[in-house]
Amino acid sequence: MNQIVSHLRPEAKSSSESMRQRTLKSAIGCTGIGLHSGAKVTMVLHPAEAGTGIRFRRVDIAGGGAIVPALWSSVGDTRMNTCLKNDDGVVVGTVEHLMSALAGMQIDNCLIEINGPEVPVMDGSAAPFLFLIECAGVVEQSAPRQAIKILKRVMIKDGERVASLTPSSGFSVRFEIDFGASAISRQEFFVNLSRGTFKAEVSRARTFGFEQEVAMLRAHGLARGGSLDNAVVIDSTGTKVLNDDGLRYQDEFVRHKVLDAVGDLYLAGAPLLGHYHGVRAGHAVTNQLLRALFADSSAWELTTIAPGSAAAPFAAAPLAIAANG
Repeated sequence: MNQIVSHLRPEAKSSSESMRQRTLKSAIGCTGIGLHSGAKVTMVLHPAEAGTGIRFRRVDIAGGGAIVPALWSSVGDTRMNTCLKNDDGVVVGTVEHLMSALAGMQIDNCLIEINGPEVPVMDGSAAPFLFLIECAGVVEQSAPRQAIKILKRVMIKDGERVASLTPSSGFSVRFEIDFGASAISRQEFFVNLSRGTFKAEVSRARTFGFEQEVAMLRAHGLARGGSLDNAVVIDSTGTKVLNDDGLRYQDEFVRHKVLDAVGDLYLAGAPLLGHYHGVRAGHAVTNQLLRALFADSSAWELTTIAPGSAAAPFAAAPLAIAANG
């Protein structure tokens, strides 16, 4: 399994039959702009060997220091996105939507080559990345798939922002948001990420922002690539969505927060067996939650995932897959 969980707890509880790790069948790429940098970037997803996990490689940087592991321990900046940073100072930002798609498609191992410091935003959701993975195809590998089983409640509270993980036989997410803008107001959404629910109920939810915040964000080097093509924007009165096509879901705002949480939690290095509850939480609080989880060895254990169990629902859709040793 991924290097971060394997070195923390090498002995996983196993069953006679286990799900197998998965990777892409073939490489596939895309080109887009960075949400915050505004720079054009090209990204290619490659198959990877079993046990290597999810890794980024900055192809615009020479030398061996260009690898950035997609792990909670590599998270640096969490302002308006999740930005990874390796020991050599190499960064890859806005990884959460891609990580959410990789989680939704049960991709354990993938090398992501990118020629800039930020994952392209595409349409502001995980759906374009899900489409790329479906086009590339998925193969099973010989190694068993492992999950991080939550054994007891872990919670982080930062003012009104709260995030927790509690034991569960599968993976589910509940999120609550409350904004003064009447176009959003209070929203709550729960999803048990069973087979097909991520793609249908979460993947298309887009990132969102407020018209009056654009100038401030850009002054701080953020949202330079943001537009109505890749974000839901609320007008300065807080009462109207400016996008001509409206919302994809009536509660798209809270569903996008679920999408972000799924991606940020996949930085654990393996899927979680537990229930996540976020209240006004964001990237920073969710990363703090993972750090608290791994700081307490009695709060989790590795386990292999049996086919057909409640611990194995996290596929975006049934796929025809081929064995790959």
